[in-house]
Amino acid sequence: MPAVGGRLPEHFPVFPLRGALLLPGGNLPLRIFEPRYLVMLRDAMRTAEVIGMVQPRPHEEHSAVPALYRTGCLGRITRVEEREEGRYAVTLTGMCRFDIVEEMPVATPYRQVRADFGRWRHDLEPADPLDGVRERLMPRLRTYLETLGIEARWSGLEEAPLPGLVTTLAMVLPFAPDEKQAFVEAHGLADQAELLITLLEMALAGQPEDGLPH
Repeated sequence: MPAVGGRLPEHFPVFPLRGALLLPGGNLPLRIFEPRYLVMLRDAMRTAEVIGMVQPRPHEEHSAVPALYRTGCLGRITRVEEREEGRYAVTLTGMCRFDIVEEMPVATPYRQVRADFGRWRHDLEPADPLDGVRERLMPRLRTYLETLGIEARWSGLEEAPLPGLVTTLAMVLPFAPDEKQAFVEAHGLADQAELLITLLEMALAGQPEDGLPH
């Protein structure tokens, strides 16, 4: 079933990948090369053009069939580029989070789930204003990136629309997998912004000169 016109598919393939975070409105680049996921990509492109991203639970990533977190995010395939030796560069754009209802018994080499979007329908609506977030976020972010030795184009960051900035930072900063899962399970963008600020503060705790406003 195509995910168009506000309708979301009841079932779809999932790509279990620890540490990979997709949020609504975000863009996640992937490298597809394993045979089972090449089949998944081919089948997805022939049908609804969506893939669900979900993390394996802790200590499960090396299992042949790892247990999955209940909540993930559905992504629309927005870019596919064939690379060398049959590899593909793919971009997923986050649409809406979902809860796994059940894993479907399938003959495909990849996993598929039946999902419920009920708790997360607000992902399809405009985000609430993030009042006061930028003033608290930017000094912490600057210190965090400087501590890691990461250079940033600050004029671009300071001018970026805040919803997209929060989503992108949550996805790309090197947070632990369980911290990334907390972003997936936070109710909305305001909660994700507060979580982002909290994680930056936690990462900077113990620095002799943290540079944070008090």
